[in-house]
Amino acid sequence: MTFIRSLLLSLYLLVLTPPYACACFIVFPFMSAERRFRFVRGWTRLVIWAARGICGIRYRIEGAEHFDGMLDKPVVLLSKHQSAWETVAYVALMPKPLCFVFKRELLLVPFFGWALGMLKMVHINRKEGTRAFASAARQGRERLAEGAWIIMFPEGTRTPSGLEHPRYKSGGARLAVETGAWVIPMAVNSGRLWPRNSFMKYPGMVTISIGQPVSSANKTADQLNQEVAIWIEAEMRRIDPDSYRSTAHRAAA
Repeated sequence: MTFIRSLLLSLYLLVLTPPYACACFIVFPFMSAERRFRFVRGWTRLVIWAARGICGIRYRIEGAEHFDGMLDKPVVLLSKHQSAWETVAYVALMPKPLCFVFKRELLLVPFFGWALGMLKMVHINRKEGTRAFASAARQGRERLAEGAWIIMFPEGTRTPSGLEHPRYKSGGARLAVETGAWVIPMAVNSGRLWPRNSFMKYPGMVTISIGQPVSSANKTADQLNQEVAIWIEAEMRRIDPDSYRSTAHRAAA
C-alpha cells in the first residue's frame, strides 16, 4: 500500500507541476515579486495537501511564538535538512516570503527551475570561488531590505535521520553576520517519512521545531554557526529520539 500511495503522489506531482509552471511563465511578468511568491505558495500548499491526503504525511509546528516580534526584522532561517518535504513545506508554512540560497545549476531543471528563476532568490555560481559569497551577501542584503526572509540549510545537503555529528557549514552564519540579520534555527524530522533519494513516502507526523531568535551582533560566523548547530542537534534528539537510539544501537553493535 505504501508503494501505491507513493506512486500516486509522484503521478500527482507529474501532472500538477508542468502546467503550474507554465501558468507562472504567463502571469509572472504582470506580478510583483511578492505576488509571484504567493502564486508559487499555492503550488506548495497543493503538494503538502496531497502528501497528507495520499501518503498520510501530517505535520505540526512547535515554537511558532518565536516568530512574534520578528516579522519586521531581517532574519536568516537556518534549518536541519533531511528531505525535499521541508523545501516545499517551508514556503507554504512560514509567515514571510522566503528567499532560498541555491546553486545556479538548479535553474536548468525543467519547469521547476525555470519557474524558480523568475522569483527573487539568491543564486550562487560556485565556479566564482570566493567571489560567490560576496555576490550572495549583496543579493541577500537586497532581499532582506525588501522584506523577505532568507533560508539556508547549513549542512549543505539532505542528511539521513539519526546522523551523528553532521558538519555544519558556516555560510548561513556568515551571511547573517555580514547583513546584521537575526538567525532563527529550526529542527525538522521529515527524513523518517520522506527519505532522501527514496521513492517511498511513509505516513506519520513531521515535527518542525522553531528555536529562539539569535542575534548575530558581536559574534563571529563560527561562533554563531556553533550556537545554531548545538541547538539544532540537541533539538533533533528531542523530537526524533528513536532515530538516534537506532544509530547508537548500530554503533554499539
